[in-house]
Amino acid sequence: MISPQRRSEILNALRRGAVPSAGLDVLAVGLDRFEDAIDEDLEYVASGHGVFKAVRGEYGTGKTFLSRWLQERARRQGFATSEVQVSESETRLHKWQSVYRSAAERIQTQNTQPGALGDIINRWFFQLEEDVRNDPEQDPADPQAVEDAVDELMERRLAEMTRTTPQFASVLRAYRRAMREDDVPTAQGLVAWLAGQPHVGQAVKREADLKGEHDHNSALNLTRGLLMLLQDAGHRGLVLVLDEVETLQRVRSDVREKSLNALRQIIDYLDEGRFPGLYVLITGTPAFFDGPQGIQRLPPLAQRLQTDFSAEPRFDNPKAPQIRLQGLGREQLVDLGTTIRDLFIEGASAPERIEERADDAYVADLADAVAGEFGGDVKIAPRLFLKKLVSGVLDRIDQHPDFDPRQHYELTVTEDEMTVEERNRAYDSVDDIDLDVD
Repeated sequence: MISPQRRSEILNALRRGAVPSAGLDVLAVGLDRFEDAIDEDLEYVASGHGVFKAVRGEYGTGKTFLSRWLQERARRQGFATSEVQVSESETRLHKWQSVYRSAAERIQTQNTQPGALGDIINRWFFQLEEDVRNDPEQDPADPQAVEDAVDELMERRLAEMTRTTPQFASVLRAYRRAMREDDVPTAQGLVAWLAGQPHVGQAVKREADLKGEHDHNSALNLTRGLLMLLQDAGHRGLVLVLDEVETLQRVRSDVREKSLNALRQIIDYLDEGRFPGLYVLITGTPAFFDGPQGIQRLPPLAQRLQTDFSAEPRFDNPKAPQIRLQGLGREQLVDLGTTIRDLFIEGASAPERIEERADDAYVADLADAVAGEFGGDVKIAPRLFLKKLVSGVLDRIDQHPDFDPRQHYELTVTEDEMTVEERNRAYDSVDDIDLDVD
């Protein structure tokens, strides 16, 4: 039974035409074939290894949904997760400091919202104190002895981090001093530095003997330190999603080459064991994986991700470096619609009226009508179908006793509510395009 809060979160996101941030298992139609392979990969990562996975699919096949579903699944299994949108202006793969900063800003766990780095750090220190206080040889009534014991335990825990990522360890020591002295601004500045933020004040940096700004290599080291911190704080690892990597096809050639090489570098680092506890997932269109402006421009990267898709999709190997999404078929789309309707009914004021007027036959008719706006291409339809179903039909039946969608609802899909890809697909031929000519 799904909670009222989660039900509201799902329905509100669908009203906006967005992918919900939680409760995705309710909507995960057709993803069961990936579950075992994903769980196996997560267990492998939790045992101290790294995994790189690529998801390919045309627009509307559910790449973003799968990545969010995977993240939610991973958080339930004790992982931290973060999702980064790759872009030329803000998040450049060849400048890992920008990727790390975005990842740190959006990191979350099962019990925290995005932006949880500070909470993770505090939990780490809290766990140190708990371990000390639970030591039968420790006197909890002696505050100074407890402080000293926590410092000693902290140094033991930081020994490996000091060897591999000394700056990360130095910041944690400085953070503890600042908190002990109630110097909150310094503590917050140190967390900002660990999160990859630029322009941290010199006074804050001096507390941890930090020099210079973050660059590509230092951010790679910070990633290693973050993984160690997460695991020591009780998390099983980090799932990092790099979404929309196909944007690399549209950047300058030199930036594209550097970014593709950065992807190759990350794969190699994971294979070499440099990032134990890290699961990296990228998403992209088939053109990015197979076209001349994508990974094929860098043969070593293409070789690492090469996957044979010559067989029927039902014979795909979900353990391969790439997995492909085909999108929902009509039957799956209708099943998804009835699932959402039933979810809506659980919190509705007029459940019987909704069940009667938005029965299975009507949901199927609406799915066909929305798909018809895209030339019958069901794969493009899910986002707008669910939006129309919830906000256009179910809400109105619930709110207005005399509303009957078969009589009072006429489907309209305007350009303003379509994405670029949806608008392109809606025009089946040049004759469908309105030209403004004088």
